Amino acid sequence: MAEKTLDCVLCGSCVVDLLVWPVPLTTPIGGGRLLQADPIGVTTGGIVSNSGIAMTRLGMRVAAFSLVGDDEWASVIRRRYAEEHVDAQRLLTLPGGATSTTAVLIDPSGERSFMHCVGAPKQMNKALFLDNLDLFAQSRMALIGYYSLMPNLEPDLAEVLAAIRETGCQTALDAAGDGGTMEPLEQLLPHLDVYVPSLSEAKHQTGESDPRRIVDIYRACGAPGVLGVKLGSDGALLSAEAGEYLKIDQVQPPGPVMDTTGAGDSFYAGLLTGLLRGKTVEEAGRLAAAAGACCVTARGATAGLRDFAETARLAGVAAD
Repeated sequence: MAEKTLDCVLCGSCVVDLLVWPVPLTTPIGGGRLLQADPIGVTTGGIVSNSGIAMTRLGMRVAAFSLVGDDEWASVIRRRYAEEHVDAQRLLTLPGGATSTTAVLIDPSGERSFMHCVGAPKQMNKALFLDNLDLFAQSRMALIGYYSLMPNLEPDLAEVLAAIRETGCQTALDAAGDGGTMEPLEQLLPHLDVYVPSLSEAKHQTGESDPRRIVDIYRACGAPGVLGVKLGSDGALLSAEAGEYLKIDQVQPPGPVMDTTGAGDSFYAGLLTGLLRGKTVEEAGRLAAAAGACCVTARGATAGLRDFAETARLAGVAAD
């Protein structure tokens, strides 16, 4: 088995974010108007960027696995990854493709809406993953996102997850959009070591609103590992095994809430970091809540992130 030189490979959504603030989201903007805004920020987004940068800030060794276009936006992502020590050797260029981009419209309260071009990552498929299994063989964990937004991969994702696990790499999946449905999720769960969607995503998938019942449905599909539901300002519910439910309380943000973009991805980064560092599921959950709390204190998905020592202090977890 290959030497594990990486802690996590981040796969899937890889985006350039344009941050526009403040934007009134409760009233129509209308046509023909000029709205004043703060300086428009350019940063990175999507699970590969958000969770990947969060994990490097927390001291993890990570690599990106995604597609970008052959346009100017791709250089923004590559430059940012170099600055944040995210290995981008498998950030592959799709000839003629467009790099994924999003205009993030943020209102004064931190709520946001998105205008999104999916771009190149949408073309990720089974063949691409199977051709790069050597990358996963070098890693302890793979995080793939987002479920319900990968039309060229999801029909084959159970096979891909099984192949990744055969390399000795654990698997995690995150959802987005409306969360999709139990088809094909029920086929994926037996091949996942970690799955923690948001409550709204989980509701759409299962038709249930009780987090414990949701976890039970996932477990009944054969999910062997850590399951849970992200509950926003109410924290999260996690389960390490059948019949066990751990309530993870919200961590108070270490500053005013500026922007909730990327909070769920930061939660996942903290959770996986805790698990990979050998923390208990409860400790990893607290670290996840603290990472999410740090995220919301600045505009953009990564500007508010802290290092492991500071995040662990906020979480009340030993920084060893």
